[in-house]
Amino acid sequence: MPGAVSLALALPAFALAQAAEPDARVNADPTFPFSREIEAFAKAEEKGPKVANATLFLGSSSIRLWDIHGSFPDVGTVNRGFGGATTRDVLHYYPRLLPRSKPRSVIVYVGENDLAAGASPQDVARDVLTLLKKLRTDYPKAHIAYLSLKPSPIRWTLWPKMAAVNMTVAARSRVMGFDYIDVSKTLLASDGLPDASLFRQDGLHMNGRGYDRWTDMVDAYLDRAQMADSRQGTSAS
Repeated sequence: MPGAVSLALALPAFALAQAAEPDARVNADPTFPFSREIEAFAKAEEKGPKVANATLFLGSSSIRLWDIHGSFPDVGTVNRGFGGATTRDVLHYYPRLLPRSKPRSVIVYVGENDLAAGASPQDVARDVLTLLKKLRTDYPKAHIAYLSLKPSPIRWTLWPKMAAVNMTVAARSRVMGFDYIDVSKTLLASDGLPDASLFRQDGLHMNGRGYDRWTDMVDAYLDRAQMADSRQGTSAS
């Protein structure tokens, strides 16, 4: 179900450095960033069997580093996350990121790297909504959910901008026919700051404990979606 984003978090007195994602790769041909990762997706798609009614996970390294298959063993999954990706990167490669079979559900996390690269919250929200609109058009029966941008220790100074993106996307969710899942609060400690114990040493990417919290929320969402489909007798096709 669409959720509300909290804007009540205060910026800490100290300023932490913003970091670019360390797993962003430089390809042999700089005019085609991420070409190797995208080519790997294509090869995996050709060699592997079609996964009917799968859940497509789409976005940046928070998706790529997630053990999707192990976290959701009871559903078919397709991971289309690539490290360092911005929303415009996902839009650029969009046709090559889609699986052969229409997914039952789509989980999206992207936009964080856009802000880290200097994009405004307005531009990021616009690009995210453009991506979600394309997915809704291509998969009219699928359950589509956007995971809110996450607070992290190393990018905490960006949190006000992330919250602005979250608020805009959440406000448009019902009108545009997608769901908004607020995964930000589950990564906060009791003092309202990012819980460092849920992140890797880089202070940016989540560790297993952090991903467990995301998995619990997304698993509950997918269970509700499956129940809704069962009652209505519908599928993604």
